[in-house]
Amino acid sequence: MFPNGGKYVCSSCGEEKEIGASHVIVTGSNDKEMTVIKEDVATLPKTRIACPLCAHTEAYFVIRQTRAADEPETRIYRCCKCNHSWREY
Repeated sequence: MFPNGGKYVCSSCGEEKEIGASHVIVTGSNDKEMTVIKEDVATLPKTRIACPLCAHTEAYFVIRQTRAADEPETRIYRCCKCNHSWREY
């Protein structure tokens, strides 16, 4: 779930949750849960990068080590406008 218009919006099903509260989101599996932490949207990391789908120039990002420790990290982006996700190695 990513913030959109003052709410957390699921890009898969379109479900919306208010940002002001903490929620537990249950995934398709019975044994996995994801907790959405109560945060101010202004504190989420953003960067200026063009979305390959809509060409909007602002996106949220996270950095993950998806390969061996001696390899560079993977940057995963989510467009602020259309919620399209892509990665950069």
